[in-house]
Amino acid sequence: MKEKSDISDIEDIKLLVDTFYGKVRQDGLLADIFNGVIQGRWPEHLEKMYRFWQTVLLGEHTYFGSPFSPHARLPVGSQHFERWKELFSETVGQHFSGEKAEEAKWRAEKMAEMFLQKIEYYRDNQAKPLV
Repeated sequence: MKEKSDISDIEDIKLLVDTFYGKVRQDGLLADIFNGVIQGRWPEHLEKMYRFWQTVLLGEHTYFGSPFSPHARLPVGSQHFERWKELFSETVGQHFSGEKAEEAKWRAEKMAEMFLQKIEYYRDNQAKPLV
C-alpha cells in the first residue's frame, strides 16, 4: 500500500478538486444542484477551485473573487452541506495525510458552516450579499 503524502503543490490541489467534484457530480443529493447551476461550465469551475484551494492551502495567491456570492441563492440546506463536508473529508483522506490535509478538512468544515449560516440569513431577510 502506497503511503499518503501531504498536500504540497498545485498537482495535489488538482487531484483533490477533480476527485471531489467527480464525486459531487455523481452524488444523489448534490449532483442535480451542482450540475444544474454549473451546467457545461465545469472546466471553468474546476480551474477556479484549483486557484481557490491553492490560495487557501498553499498561500500562493492565485484566486481573486468573492467565494460566497455565487452560492447565496442556492436551494440548499444543512443536509446538503453535511454531504458536501462528508465527501470533501473522504476525498482528502483517500489521497492525503498530514498537516495540510488536516487543514483542508478543517477549512472546508468552517467554510461550509459559514456558507450555510449566510445562505439561511439571506433566505430569511431582504438584504442582498455583497459581490
